[in-house]
Amino acid sequence: MSKNSHDSAHTHVAGTSEFVDDRPIMRGELFMDVVYSTHAHAKFTLDYSEALKDEDVVAVYTAADVHHNVWGTIFKDQPLIAKDVVQYAGEAVALVVAKTTVAAQYAKQKVKVNYQDLPAVLSINDAKKHNSYIADKRFIERGDIKSAFAKAKHTLSGEVVIQGHDHFYLESQVAIAYPLEDGQVEVHSSSQHPTETQHVVAHCLGLDAKDVVVQVKRMGGGFGGKESQAAPIAAMAALGAIKLNRPVRLCLTKDDDMVMTGKRNPFQNLYKVAFDDDGVIDGLEVELFSDGGAYADLSTSIMERAMLHSDNAYFIPNMKVAGQVCKTNHHPHTAFRGFGGPKGVATAEIIIEKIAHHLGLDPLEVRNKNVYRDEDGRNITHYNQIVKNNCLPKLFEKIEKDCHYKKRRSEITKFNQESDEFVKGLSITPVKFGISFTTRFLNQANAMVIIHLDSTLQIATGATEMGQGVNARICAMVTSEMGLERSHARVMPTRTDKNANTSPTAASSGTDLNGAAALLAVRKIKHRLSEFASLLLELPEARWPSKTAGLGTEAEIAIKTRNLDSNDPNEGADWKSGKATYFGVEFKDGVVTCKGRSINFPDLIREAYLSRVSLSDYAHYSIPGIEFNKLEGSGNAFLYFTQGVACSEVTLNRDTGEVKVDQVDILMDLGRPVNLDLDVGQVSGAFIQGMGWVTTENLVYNDQGYLLSHAPSTYKIPNIQDTPRVFNIELLENDENYANVRGTKAVGEPPLLLAISTWTAINNALTYLPTYKDSYPEVRIPATSENVLRAMAPQAFSKWSTP
Repeated sequence: MSKNSHDSAHTHVAGTSEFVDDRPIMRGELFMDVVYSTHAHAKFTLDYSEALKDEDVVAVYTAADVHHNVWGTIFKDQPLIAKDVVQYAGEAVALVVAKTTVAAQYAKQKVKVNYQDLPAVLSINDAKKHNSYIADKRFIERGDIKSAFAKAKHTLSGEVVIQGHDHFYLESQVAIAYPLEDGQVEVHSSSQHPTETQHVVAHCLGLDAKDVVVQVKRMGGGFGGKESQAAPIAAMAALGAIKLNRPVRLCLTKDDDMVMTGKRNPFQNLYKVAFDDDGVIDGLEVELFSDGGAYADLSTSIMERAMLHSDNAYFIPNMKVAGQVCKTNHHPHTAFRGFGGPKGVATAEIIIEKIAHHLGLDPLEVRNKNVYRDEDGRNITHYNQIVKNNCLPKLFEKIEKDCHYKKRRSEITKFNQESDEFVKGLSITPVKFGISFTTRFLNQANAMVIIHLDSTLQIATGATEMGQGVNARICAMVTSEMGLERSHARVMPTRTDKNANTSPTAASSGTDLNGAAALLAVRKIKHRLSEFASLLLELPEARWPSKTAGLGTEAEIAIKTRNLDSNDPNEGADWKSGKATYFGVEFKDGVVTCKGRSINFPDLIREAYLSRVSLSDYAHYSIPGIEFNKLEGSGNAFLYFTQGVACSEVTLNRDTGEVKVDQVDILMDLGRPVNLDLDVGQVSGAFIQGMGWVTTENLVYNDQGYLLSHAPSTYKIPNIQDTPRVFNIELLENDENYANVRGTKAVGEPPLLLAISTWTAINNALTYLPTYKDSYPEVRIPATSENVLRAMAPQAFSKWSTP
């Protein structure tokens, strides 16, 4: 295993990595499938008598079999299994348990569901019309917005339409539940939030949390889709296991998974912007509306992050943002990489593009005039948080030079004047992404570190591995602290009986929270071992515990007892090495040294054990300084900001609307990376996923709200041919971030938002067409080939356009 490789890279390549559905089938194990609604909103009745006649069918369960049939991440408003009325197409109405997977699939087709349709709300506009909302409208306001518009030289207004986006993780929602003695149950789940899964299982089954253990070894992708929506799948499997006292496996097919589960929330955002002749924004009013689906899920928190990112990288002295989640009869939409951030950022960036077009300026010039800067107080967000370690001006300056922006802009202008077949566009967009949960109590984690007598380590945290490499990062932090190779330690599967009350692995904070907790835990061990080593190495070897402990001829080497708990993972650490030193003892390359004398690490562990020095410890970490008042919309919402810029160049085919991404240059500020290779991998993967969202991934529903594009044959995710022909990624050198553990910055979500540069580049290309000499194109997300072609010739397609 190389120094920077993913911890499971070798098992992935060999095909030996175990995912939930790879677990061996146990004797007596049964298989579950879900009968779900095909109607958006209807009363219904069930007849499953035919299914029960099948000799391979063991049971059918309905809402009547669930102890507590309501769950929810923020609001408890969603039934595990619908009773009498369905609220969306894809909602579970019954569970079929059979002896084989195939038998369960056939049996569910024998369940008859009779519908009596009710009025359905299937769009944001419908929700507005019927005042169908989830929770109250929220506001964040700074300055005097009315005055800004009253004195403005220029104003623009418009609407930004952003459709949904499927997670398309390779491993579908899956869980296996094993009944244990005395009414207990162990659930293996593909979940980003084992603690919530544990609580939902316990609540729905009428169990105590102490009787439910949830384990997550790894996921085959998550991207937010398994933050909340894995929990009811686990509860369904556990219901069968408890009722039948046999293991029950529930693994959705890709089609069923896509139909049943929520997506990235669609948004429709209204805006008004006031600016001067130079494009400097003085006032911005944004009203955000999202489609939350039939139940709340995480939509209110997603809306909050969208509101907090509606400024993106720009200082706007007078700003008002409103956010309202709409209740519709779609599947409950949920977390997705970037949470609500992409919707706020996309709105901010298209506003910049429209201002530039209106004034006849280059969009990069307008961006540079509005970007957050440290001088003149232009570094305070609309929610009154100072943008510390602001690298945005530096990022803009460097990427403009490195990607030869001005030269390429000139070449593109010339190309577009000469070509009748293609049109090119170019755009640079930034991201300033807040890192940490906006709900304060979620910003906590715990970890346990064990050193065994052979000197190898086991690390247990609440982080879940969904392919992003969080385990490799945490392992590297812990082993580096002890001066060991990464192969010396293993990060264990996440289990609720080892790490309880954990937060989801989300908000880009998995390494931040759990890595900090693991460092705090191992430093308590290191502190004891350092003190012990300093005393041990003063003695001749003949008096060491390995020579005397068995006979008890020497007194134990006693270290002082003290409270070693801390909440600062950087306490006592050298910023260059990131390591803390105690008692003048150095841990390096498997050797422990003090005052010129050394001992090998395995020998030190043996001596410490014989002197009854604790070789394991636990630590808890909570992010300090999170002081955002949700009611006032003011305060420090984030620990720090990950920043970056991307330049995208695209070519559009005038005859077909086909989009080719010719070149992308990305420059990211990730502080001091823990694992450079994994970070670059995350940047590239996130960008490509975001590029799919803004260009090809189109969700199509019928008039009953049933998803029609529910397979790779009808839902176009990016493939290798869609990646940029030239793809450059560089990380900015930044040693000035002192907020986070070891000066790192999170990478999971922020790069996805840079893919918005592809969308703005498409719009930029269209502005070269005569159609948009005096207006700006209105291309929604995703800018599919069809949408681009319609934008190229709006009159030709007007008779097919829908309002």
